[in-house]
Amino acid sequence: MLVRPSDLAVRMSEEQPLTFTLPLEAARSKAREIIDQAPRAGFTPVIEKWRQLPDGQIAFAIRHFPAAE
Repeated sequence: MLVRPSDLAVRMSEEQPLTFTLPLEAARSKAREIIDQAPRAGFTPVIEKWRQLPDGQIAFAIRHFPAAE
């Protein structure tokens, strides 16, 4: 099956990232836990949109991408 860039863009836009809003140390721990995980079912978790909110908490999203072979 031929996969075109537009097909990939549509598929990725449909996936909703899992988001977290945590205090700084809890966010670091959660991010480290995610980074240290081995890819599952052929997908690698990627942390994105990491930002500090005005109240000092950290918000970030996790998206799963196909793992490289």
